[in-house]
Amino acid sequence: MIAPSRFLAWLLAPVLALCSFNLLAATVEGAPQALHLLDYIGADYAQSVQAGQVVNEAEYREQVEFVQAVQALVAGMPGNPEKAGLEQGLGALHDAIAAHQDGADVARLARQLGAKLAVAYEVSQAPIITPDPARGAPLYAQHCSVCHGDAGAGDGPAGVGLTPPPANLRDSARLDHLSLYAIYSTLGLGVEGTDMPAFADQLDERQRWDLATYIASFSADPATASGDRLYNLADLARRTPAEVQVADGAQAAATFRAQRAQPPQVKRGPAQLLDYTAATLDKSIAAYRAGEHDQAYDLSVAAYLEGFELVESSLDNVDANVRKDTEKSLMAYRQSLQDGLSIEQVEQRLQTAKDKLKTSAGLLGSDGLSWSLSYISGLLILLREGLEAILVLAAILAFLRNTGQQSAVRSVNAGWGLALLAGLGTWALAAYVIDVSGSQRELLEGATALFASVMVLWLGVWMHDRRHAAAWQDYIKTSLVGGGGRFGFATLAFFSVYRELFEVILFYETLWLQAGPAGHNAVLAGGATALVLLIGLAWVILRGSAKLPLALFFSINAGLLCALSVVFAGHGVKALQEAGIFGTRPVPFFDFDWLGIHSDAYSLSAQAVAIIAIVVLYGRSRVVEKRRVTA
Repeated sequence: MIAPSRFLAWLLAPVLALCSFNLLAATVEGAPQALHLLDYIGADYAQSVQAGQVVNEAEYREQVEFVQAVQALVAGMPGNPEKAGLEQGLGALHDAIAAHQDGADVARLARQLGAKLAVAYEVSQAPIITPDPARGAPLYAQHCSVCHGDAGAGDGPAGVGLTPPPANLRDSARLDHLSLYAIYSTLGLGVEGTDMPAFADQLDERQRWDLATYIASFSADPATASGDRLYNLADLARRTPAEVQVADGAQAAATFRAQRAQPPQVKRGPAQLLDYTAATLDKSIAAYRAGEHDQAYDLSVAAYLEGFELVESSLDNVDANVRKDTEKSLMAYRQSLQDGLSIEQVEQRLQTAKDKLKTSAGLLGSDGLSWSLSYISGLLILLREGLEAILVLAAILAFLRNTGQQSAVRSVNAGWGLALLAGLGTWALAAYVIDVSGSQRELLEGATALFASVMVLWLGVWMHDRRHAAAWQDYIKTSLVGGGGRFGFATLAFFSVYRELFEVILFYETLWLQAGPAGHNAVLAGGATALVLLIGLAWVILRGSAKLPLALFFSINAGLLCALSVVFAGHGVKALQEAGIFGTRPVPFFDFDWLGIHSDAYSLSAQAVAIIAIVVLYGRSRVVEKRRVTA
């Protein structure tokens, strides 16, 4: 819940220091906490003093403790030209509170000091990527509604009996005195002395901004968003509706409330995503310098997954070598954190990565994607991700139709049909019910890829064992296709499609935003072209396979599936590395993304294991075949 804290001033600094996470990563220690407290003084002091008289003694004592805690935090910060002025201003704020001055005057002074502190100690008060309340809604349902209630009225079932009770997030009188940044920082730091926890270790920076905008929507009227003025993102994050009302009137304040609850979504172009990567890397190195190595590593993973990875497809279509070099430099920086290298070595790798990011940004530009690049990206995303699934499905269907197993064909069709539904359902769940992070996305992809690797290897060896007519007739007599074999085919069809579909949807969602309205037709045209090519490829495989002798057809299918097993093994390990599950160990070798070959010891080792398994299983098959012929 969002409410003032109840604790002694001398406990405030160390407790908030322990609660902070990303907020400490890029700024001077203590600065975000001090700014957080100044925001609360500006919002809550007026409730404790009216007409020069204290009307709420407990609330008033808390305000005194707050300003004393801020003074202690600022006193411990490094010296700079602005520090003396800040300390003098805090003294004036303390005197104003002691003199029971008017709430509006104290709030204005606290806000002014907060702005000066943010500039002096480089506290970023605006998000890098425009917040999206649609992403914040499932986060609220998951983390907040149990206390604050579904509609934010503070009436959630877990809030019954809490002291103080959960805040009423629909109370516009109070929310008007809190900036969007104040809500965001409360989500990260929590409120000691209440049941409001710190979410910095559960929600990353972008998620907290998304959640803050959703919370702001409880006190806003969407119908007033289209006013005379369009506020920029920095103003929406830093200013309060109360300040806007004093300066520009009630109508402007209503427009401001609505726009901060639904910030105008600017085109999420490559420049914005790469800026997010660079800014998050800066937070990562700051955390590493502070000795927070785990935090630094987590930030380096987020920098890649929530920024650079989302432009990889577009960059691949401009210069694949630059994409590979940038990706490797980001992974090398991440590995240096995991290996605990010296600050100098880590900073050197970070600088290399940031130089590569600048090169990537220069190639992609800052104004979004051109029509041709939008078309090519739309084409290659679906073609690249769908090719492997089409090869597996076409091989299975050709095999079953050539051998007269129509009942199993229906099972395979049901398998990939369910995969389409499951993929769309997973995307809808991630978009509207729960939040799926980049790390969870890669973990899902990696796990399904490794499972598919085992499945296609099994099917390839299985086909190879039955490539001769006699072996096939023996198999028909056992009617295995009528039972577990049919389920196995359906399962393989499901995972072959499902592992690709969620990734395709994610990349198209990102590409849609990068292309902007002018490029939407190009994206759709590229996707349609890829779909036609994939259907044509499946038709060629099905039609061409019908003319092959059974033994040759079985051997070709078996070889194709075993090769795909090696490809899936490489893709699976790489996805787990991107998710931060494995480290990276670059080795002198060539890269071939389409075949899952990456110059990394872990990825190559997984593929080596798959190859060894193929050799062993095929060797066993040859021994069994010789025995059968001899018998």
